[in-house]
Amino acid sequence: MSKSTKRAMDNFMKTSGNEAITFDDVLLVPDYADFLPAETDISGRLTTNITMPIPFVSAAMDTVSEGRMAIAMAMLGGIGVIHKNLAPDVQAQEVESVKHYLNGSIRQPVTFRDTDTLKTIFETKIAKSHSFSGFPILNSSDQLVGIITSSDMKFARNPSIMVSKMMTSNVVTASPRTGLKKAYDVMIKHKIGKLPLVDNKGRLTGLYSFSDVKTLIEKAEPMFNRDVRHRLRVGAALGAKDFDRVEKLAHKGVDVLVIDTAHGHSKNVVEMCKWIKKNFAEIDVIAGNIARAEAALALQKAGADAVKVG
Repeated sequence: MSKSTKRAMDNFMKTSGNEAITFDDVLLVPDYADFLPAETDISGRLTTNITMPIPFVSAAMDTVSEGRMAIAMAMLGGIGVIHKNLAPDVQAQEVESVKHYLNGSIRQPVTFRDTDTLKTIFETKIAKSHSFSGFPILNSSDQLVGIITSSDMKFARNPSIMVSKMMTSNVVTASPRTGLKKAYDVMIKHKIGKLPLVDNKGRLTGLYSFSDVKTLIEKAEPMFNRDVRHRLRVGAALGAKDFDRVEKLAHKGVDVLVIDTAHGHSKNVVEMCKWIKKNFAEIDVIAGNIARAEAALALQKAGADAVKVG
């Protein structure tokens, strides 16, 4: 705030006495800037270890933050904190939905059978508005036997021909545990657009799409708030003795745990901070609510990575 603006505000407060003002009564006066809007950096630190492209957090309220809201917040650069008014398993599922939203792996890819015809594929694409091509082909035992690519379909003259006659049978695959970076390297090496994930029984468990993987690896969306594995970040709220909830959330990869109580400067909250940091040191903890410096220091000493004031 410039000195002239501060003087104007001070004068206004002195002359206004007990008069109340609302948002519409206040105007922000533009001041001199030595930078362009595109050069502005509004990134901020959520906790000791987590930074965000924009400093916005959605409240851990049951009318505000669940999986869909958390996804939207992370894609805009902030973070959502999923509320605790859910059964632990359900809350963990909401966290999982966020963590898997942008991991590049399609968990339930569109598939066809080796007994289907090309006509079936064409009709399904139109009916379901599939804009993509490249479909895994399964046999009657749900085992991957091939993949039908856009090139395979492009040069087919007879739409009544069975998929098994046109598909690519020599398919490059990977294990279900293959990470994003490994998948990217394999797809680059073999110049393929789809990488099916197959278990030890030959069954399809997922699919990587090169266009999605490339976007994540090369950070084509720099505002996305993501972890080191390129997954969207998400937080989750819990009570002071929610030990079982913490374990379920940790298993799903939650980024930050928020001990959400009305009075954070209490024995239970302090002990909960210590327990989480002892058992899940890799997860950041936000504790609150607090209003005094002594409370912040006590929670910091207990291991909290940030405090919630209010």
